[in-house]
This record gives sequence, structure tokens and C-alpha cells, in this order.
Amino acid sequence: MEVLLLGTGSADGWPNAFCRCASCSRQLADGVLRTPTSALVDDVLLLDCGPETPRSALRAGRRLDRLEAVLLTHAHPDHSAPMALLARSWADRTEPLLLAGPAAVLDDWRPWVGPDARVRWQPVTPGDRFSIGRYAVEALAADHDEPAVLWLVTDGEGRRLLYATDTGPLPAGTVAALTGRRLDLLLLEDTFGDSATHGTRHLDLRSFAAETARLRRAGALDDDSRVVAVHLSHHNPPEEELGRRLAELGASAGRDGEVVLSGAGQRRTPAHRTLVLGGARSGKSTAAERLLAAEPDVTYVATGRPPDDADADWAQRVRHHRERRPATWRTLETTDLARALDEARGPVLVDCLGTWLTAVLTDAGAWDDVARWEERAQRQVDELLRAWRSVDVPVVAVSNEVGSGVVPAHRSGGVFRDWLGRLNQAVAAASERSLLLVAGRVVELP
Repeated sequence: MEVLLLGTGSADGWPNAFCRCASCSRQLADGVLRTPTSALVDDVLLLDCGPETPRSALRAGRRLDRLEAVLLTHAHPDHSAPMALLARSWADRTEPLLLAGPAAVLDDWRPWVGPDARVRWQPVTPGDRFSIGRYAVEALAADHDEPAVLWLVTDGEGRRLLYATDTGPLPAGTVAALTGRRLDLLLLEDTFGDSATHGTRHLDLRSFAAETARLRRAGALDDDSRVVAVHLSHHNPPEEELGRRLAELGASAGRDGEVVLSGAGQRRTPAHRTLVLGGARSGKSTAAERLLAAEPDVTYVATGRPPDDADADWAQRVRHHRERRPATWRTLETTDLARALDEARGPVLVDCLGTWLTAVLTDAGAWDDVARWEERAQRQVDELLRAWRSVDVPVVAVSNEVGSGVVPAHRSGGVFRDWLGRLNQAVAAASERSLLLVAGRVVELP
């Protein structure tokens, strides 16, 4: 199965021609232009047909004269531009053509049929199935603000494509219909990027991650499935940052004119051990959570002390962390990190090494400078490093970047700085990947 992405943008495309935001300006400068989303399968099935779709096909070096069917998701004009039927009739194309979609969409297209056109109408509701040549086609429910469907297409060799735009979180019935049916290619919308308060029936980067995790739990995605984000808008970060963020989810950002062979998977190869460093409020915890956001089951090892009702600020921070974690993640509150890593059976996120080390130094008597406290603390550090080196599941650890030229005014501050600095060096040396967060921006450390 060959899939050509004719468009990968939202209704206004990306960049928006009327916009001067940083995202649009960067895309324009880089010459990365996206038109409204549509896709062409093996030159014979067209998934959505917006006003720019025919010209997008020509820009990609393709014609639409071999079309056997147009599968429409809903009636919004960026996905449904019936003028294409008139253009087809002007080219004297009289071959049979199937038009499938919700009944309201087909009603918009009927007046545009040429006098000699042989069009077959296929109104659908979620759950309907039919065949087009060697393809089995199924309409699935979308969560949108008008009648809309998603399209599941299976070719004669059993390869599956899910075209999932426009939709909010997938309805339970759709996930149930996909359970155990592995997708070779998922085209999934990511309209709103980092805007989490859009209040629409669309996805953003956070809900995109949640939906891919749901599909992995359902057995619809595995490490060889190709996941491509479409319906992209300027609410997303610019290309390089978006690509990095999506790669952490085992996905990529689709580009207009890109050919995707769904039989050639894009294996997810997350780093085995990752250290995420940053100063206070640098965004390190959020970045670490994104690294595992597409994983269906994660153990979140919280090393900080439980919230104290007397410390309102700390309680609020803990509550905020808990609320933004996916509901499927399991939280383990412990300072026995070595044991947590030894017993891990799935991905682990540790937040953070700084609070863990504080507990270790406290228990060892470092603050009171009791006899042989260094030996007791070092044993705990060595045990953690042993477990870190031998862990056999993906693990991400957050830690504070310390020092940066500041000399602590008190002995306790100097002890903490020196020990955490050495711990960070040791963990980084034993990790495949290390990241530094500065002002919410990720710097990949060599």
C-alpha cells in the first residue's frame, strides 16, 4: 500500500497567510508549507478532497484520473470541496466513481455531478463496511462537532491504514473496533499542538500522545507501526521542535508531498536510559513526562516527600504533577530507587534524583556531619548506579542541574551541590541519552 500525503495542514494551513506568529514566520522562512489534509492511496482511493487537493496532487507529480473512490470524513470545507467533481467532468472522465461519507456530505456533492458522470453514492454511519476492489473499507466513529467518520482501509495483503482526522479523543467504540487489529499506518490529527485550552473536538500534542498510548494498549499499534501527525497548525512548535517532540512519541510530522509506504514501519527505538537535567522551573519534569507519554503503562517513581498540609506551595506543586500525569500511569512514592528499578517490568520515570539524594544524605547524617556519613551515603549511590546500569526497561530520570558558578553560603549547600554534581555525572555516563532544559527548551547533550 502506498499513501501519498497531498496535504498535512489544518483548515488554514500552516503557515497561516494572515499570521505573524513565531511558528508561522519560522515555517515560512524555512519554506515548509502545508495545505489542508488529504491523502491518496495507490492512486485509486482519495481520502478527503479539499479545495487545494487537486493542485496538491499535481505538485506531487500525480494525476487523479485513476480514482475509483473518494472517501469523505465530514462536511467542513477544508475536507469537502465538491468543485472537484465538476473539474473531473470537464476532463471527460466517465469511469465509475464511488463517493462515500456521511449523508450530509454527499448531499453537498450531488449538485456538482456532470451529466455523463457515473457516480455511485455510499452514505455511511460508523460501523459500516464495504469493499472497493481489493480494499476493505470501514467507517469508524469520530468525536467531532458534526457528523464525521474516520476511515479504516485494509488492502489485499492485509495492511491497514487508519485515517483519523478530524476528531477529539477517539470514542470508546472506535478503540474497541480497532482492538487487536494492528495498524501499519496511522494518520492522526494534531491540530492544536501546545494549546491545551482550545476546548475543541480536536487533538493537541498531549492528547495525541494519550490516544497513541490507548491504541498501543488495544494492540492496534506496535513498535513497527508508522504514526504520522497530520492536520497540523501554527499552534504547534516550529518544524525542528515538533519533529523532536513527535519522535519521542514514536511518530513524525507529515509533510505535503510525502510518500508513506505503510508496509515499511518506523520502528520505535526509545533510548534505554535517559537523564533529563535542568534548573528550577526549567521545564525538566514536563519534558521527561513527554518522553514516555506514548507508553501505555508507566511507573512514576516520586522521590519527594508526601505533601504537607502546612506547606501549601509544596502541596500545590505535588497536586499539579499528579494531575498532568496520564490516568493509566502508576505512582510509586519511594526513595528505594535501586529496588524500584530492579523490580520494574515496564517504563519508569524517576522524579527526581535531587530529592532522592536529599533523603539519602539526611538518613546518612550528612547535615550533622556525623561520623562516617560519607560511607553510608556512597553505598546508597553505588547501589542506585548498579541498578541504573542493569535496568532492562526504558527509564527516564529527572535531576537538578547544580552549581553554575554559584558558591553555596552554607556547608549543607556545598555538600548537596558536590554530591549531586557527581551523581549527575555518573548517571549521564551510564545513560544512552542526556538532555538539558533551559527556559523550556531542550538541548541534546553529546
